[in-house]
Amino acid sequence: MMYRELEYFIAEDAGEDIYPGITGNRHCRAVIKANEPGVMAGISEACQIFKYFDNTEIIHQVTDGALVGKNTTILETSGRADGTLKGERLALNFIGRMSGIATLTNTFKKLAGNTVIAATRKTTPGFRKFEKKAVILGGGDPHRYNLSDMVMIKDNHIKLLGIEQAVKNAKKIAGFTRKIEIEIEQIKDAVLAARLGVDIIMLDNCTPEQIRAIMELLEKENLRKKITLEASGSINTKNIKEYAATGVDVISIGSLTHSAAWLDVSMSILS
Repeated sequence: MMYRELEYFIAEDAGEDIYPGITGNRHCRAVIKANEPGVMAGISEACQIFKYFDNTEIIHQVTDGALVGKNTTILETSGRADGTLKGERLALNFIGRMSGIATLTNTFKKLAGNTVIAATRKTTPGFRKFEKKAVILGGGDPHRYNLSDMVMIKDNHIKLLGIEQAVKNAKKIAGFTRKIEIEIEQIKDAVLAARLGVDIIMLDNCTPEQIRAIMELLEKENLRKKITLEASGSINTKNIKEYAATGVDVISIGSLTHSAAWLDVSMSILS
């Protein structure tokens, strides 16, 4: 992370004036362990946090993206005890939160096979880039980071303008550098959007049967190869195989970032 981000997170956790440590000049070695299996993320950020405090050395660290088992030592530090203890909770928060996202993403990816698993913008304000990074480490795609990454036509745009006018306006905004994606819920709208020349069609809250019907129509109109199809809405670990089997290119899942359980990690002092 950038140094200004690091200082912001430390100031938020410790306060603007970091108080003198209870342990004084004591030296210590500490380990962080994963108390359950998972895909590691947030390790590099945790290392930055510990190194921020003087005389803290990283002796061992597991690589971000590594799959580890229960009770695995993922990070070991050596240095002044006050710095280690001041950085403890913030480091654990990064690892726990990001590893939880990476682990859930990896679970979805294994179930979906070759279909791209993508995140959404349903993220924590101020922490989005770290959540998106965790998705990547879990084998997923971050999707767009912000509104400027592509021109997205949502259902509310269509209610206000209709599909044709919305696409026309989107093309003016996108220029030649950005893709246009449109969110649709009806079969006929998918064919119209494809004919109008959008790049990506998001099939929102469509059933696998509806997705197959849309794909058949696009194939019949010789439009399928020109379009990236993205399925989204109410997709979970129980039904993702069925969605992946439809042949869609991308499945985007908000729960990767808004509902991932934190991975259980903890720190212990060795000496």
